[in-house]
Amino acid sequence: MSGEAAWPGPLAGLRVLDLTRVLAGPLATQFLGDLGAEILKVEPPGKGDDTRGFAPFVGGESHYFLGLNRNKKSLVIDLRAPEGAEALRRLAATADVLVENFRPGVMDRLGLGWEALSALNPRLIYCAITGFGLSGPLREAPSFDIVTQALTGVLSVNGERGRPPVKLGLPVGDMSGGIFGAQAILAALHERHATGRGRLIDVSLYDGTMALLGYLAQLAFATGADPEPMGNAHPSVVPYGSFPAKDGAIIIACLADGFWPKLCAALGLDDLGADPRLATMAGRRAHRGEIEPRIAAVTPARSVAEWQEALTAADVPHAPILGVRAALAHPHAAARAMVVEVEHPAAGTLRLLGRPVKFPDAPAPQPPLAPPPLLGQHTAEVLRGVGYAEAEIEALRARGVIDRIERP
Repeated sequence: MSGEAAWPGPLAGLRVLDLTRVLAGPLATQFLGDLGAEILKVEPPGKGDDTRGFAPFVGGESHYFLGLNRNKKSLVIDLRAPEGAEALRRLAATADVLVENFRPGVMDRLGLGWEALSALNPRLIYCAITGFGLSGPLREAPSFDIVTQALTGVLSVNGERGRPPVKLGLPVGDMSGGIFGAQAILAALHERHATGRGRLIDVSLYDGTMALLGYLAQLAFATGADPEPMGNAHPSVVPYGSFPAKDGAIIIACLADGFWPKLCAALGLDDLGADPRLATMAGRRAHRGEIEPRIAAVTPARSVAEWQEALTAADVPHAPILGVRAALAHPHAAARAMVVEVEHPAAGTLRLLGRPVKFPDAPAPQPPLAPPPLLGQHTAEVLRGVGYAEAEIEALRARGVIDRIERP
């Protein structure tokens, strides 16, 4: 950074209590940490976040945990112990945001729910991320990603045409909770500037995933029929999808009418480009059965690389189908700093995904990402910051209220 002072990010000075585990909640707080907030991840005694036990491991650390917990501090506190609950209350008094993803009612039973903590700190923004929300007939039901995908209709539209649907490879159900959770917290922070008060936020994986249906919901409303799996094709856009090449497949996405004649010229299908029936998206959709086989008959003549060259020259949207390793190694990923290296105290040099949001006109670069924390790495440090004396910390540790850790 050439000796230049780092810009911590737009959320610098914000303290977030992170009582989440697995995916949705940790993703939300990781986003906030990327933006400069201080994230205090409070983990249960024993083995901490469930994902710390998910194989494979790097230097004894779970790949899953490493992927969702950068830029955080780890505290091990037993919230079921009265002294642990008191420690959480003292932390909440200093916090701007609390995020939890327990089932509804768990935090209330611990005496650490919204009403109790907002009475202690009226400025606290309290975000509850749950499977089905704080209300409704499924409120108490357990939920995981595949359940959410199934119940929201998302699973039903994924897969190859004419075959049973399959879940998305990405855990979109869980990730929707993280994305919308972070968005809602930022909105509540904006409101707090005007009101001076915090707010309870109710984010559910169910609502978030259903919201991602977007135009597919409108398609169902408009036609009265369920959208069906289309494979790599699109229900409304033609041509759009995967076509065979000599050595694999090439993705072609003709999302606007202006790309159609360019594509036809690149493919050598001038008759299709000149056909007035096919000049509009509606016309091409009506003649999908004619267009897609014609394209699929041409594309096997060249390799993926040759089609990339031809379609780039023609300014037609296209892509090779990259594996995850190839995607991470792509020059554009490097140019966008989407893969970074950090030094982890146990795992050594780690490659992590980079920050997805950039600020080109920031006063200085943001500091490098901090590695995901070791279990309980920051308990004593953070408790000192809220007034605990060394003797108190040692007494809590001796009673197993903090830093009670099971080593594998």
